[in-house]
Amino acid sequence: MDNDEPKEYPIDGTLDLHTFSPRDIKDLVPDYIDECLKRGITQIRIVHGKGTGTLRRIVHSILDKHPRVASYRHEEGSGGSWGATVVDLNP
Repeated sequence: MDNDEPKEYPIDGTLDLHTFSPRDIKDLVPDYIDECLKRGITQIRIVHGKGTGTLRRIVHSILDKHPRVASYRHEEGSGGSWGATVVDLNP
């Protein structure tokens, strides 16, 4: 079995970055946004974790530049707070 083969990742509106290498994030987040939009998903949740905040800053930098991102915010309540970002997309 080849471990370098691409793996299927569910496109359901929640992207948990814990399962990916940090070097893949800059391509992964825009690709995930595009796939969600193709499926009619206009609100997504990106789980980046709390940690040192580096991954959150990278994700927010990507979101700031993406033309289909209407807005984003830290998730409220028990759903992750600073460890997740909710993104509203322009269909």
